[in-house]
Amino acid sequence: MKFGIFDHMDRGAAPLGEQYESRLCLIEAYDRAGFHAYHLAEHHATPLGMAPSPSVFLAAVAQRTQRLRFGPLVYTLSLHHPLRVAEEICMLDHMSGGRLELGIGRGISSYELSAYGVDPAAAQPIYVEALAVILQALTGGTLNFDGAHFRFRDVPIEMAPVQKPHPPLWYGVSKPEGTAWPAQHKVNIVTNTSADRARTITDSYRAAWAAQGNPAATLPLLGMNRHIVVADSDEAALTIARRAYQRWYESFMKLWIKHGARPPNAMYPDNFDDLQRVGIGVAGSPDRVRAVLAEHIEISGVNYLACRFAFGDLAFEEAQRSVALFVDRVMPALAAGRTARQ
Repeated sequence: MKFGIFDHMDRGAAPLGEQYESRLCLIEAYDRAGFHAYHLAEHHATPLGMAPSPSVFLAAVAQRTQRLRFGPLVYTLSLHHPLRVAEEICMLDHMSGGRLELGIGRGISSYELSAYGVDPAAAQPIYVEALAVILQALTGGTLNFDGAHFRFRDVPIEMAPVQKPHPPLWYGVSKPEGTAWPAQHKVNIVTNTSADRARTITDSYRAAWAAQGNPAATLPLLGMNRHIVVADSDEAALTIARRAYQRWYESFMKLWIKHGARPPNAMYPDNFDDLQRVGIGVAGSPDRVRAVLAEHIEISGVNYLACRFAFGDLAFEEAQRSVALFVDRVMPALAAGRTARQ
């Protein structure tokens, strides 16, 4: 069982420069505590994403950490020139000594795609071609590619990543049928669903993995995401979580509400109490959080928990305390319990 961090970098209450610095201080704490990786979302034209250029922020992460792996979850490939992305991947991998984790996707919001002049109907084929170009470019040599959206002829590639043939790949999955491609290509996955729905996804991935003759011991990371607030008491944690989640939810929904729509495959209710009831968030004392997450892990069959400790208007001190309590009184027991069941 491994533990990571997921971060939307949604707009908080502090000025943006202060938010970046306080987040980097938290990331230093993740590094010291032994979290596996820090995953940063990419969003545009919305307060949900104050790090719309993930590579810029991740370059700072590379310099502020020693062991923590990190990367986008995901690079929205339909919005970017693939050769530029490949070059940034190489730079980040070298700047970190080979600690980059590479999340890839086409982009879930048609409104964000449209803001960049991308036809949402074309996002999937653009993504497929862009990924093919990037993976080819990361092998070095000369790039030749002839697609409907990208064409390269005899382009010299002067950079290659530290990790061969490329950094570990990550992909978001919301349904069991979405596991076939990542299982075939040995890609790590993460899902934002309840534990029972996550179980259908992890079972599907494991079945596809085994069908290819792969040993269970080499299974990639199968993760789920949770909003988490830990405090000295259940009441104190809930007070913080209710307030902070309301700010996060407003940012999450702002662009969709503007267009009179709702995001696809999103289970997020408009308040934290319901978030706990549907099983994708938890707030409480260390004992309560440990018990709830142990149950979620057991039901879901995941081997990776992506924790969301910083969201909404959580103050740095609140998030810092939450992380400290989680690291000291929750994470060790969850890791030991999962190891025993395996």
